[in-house]
Amino acid sequence: MPKLKTKRAAAKRFKATGTGKIKRRKAYASHILTKKSSKRKRSLRKGAILDGTNRKQVSRLLPYL
Repeated sequence: MPKLKTKRAAAKRFKATGTGKIKRRKAYASHILTKKSSKRKRSLRKGAILDGTNRKQVSRLLPYL
């Protein structure tokens, strides 16, 4: 069986935590920030854990994560 290739775009967006969960960045934090409240922008800075429904898809993109 040949080695599987990691999708580099996904590798840049997702990281594994120590317990094996997948960490992601929140959306809507890159531009048009003037109309968003400070509270919302602060919340967007923090990372988030990937939802279970998407875990299988991301695992296929990152076979060695």
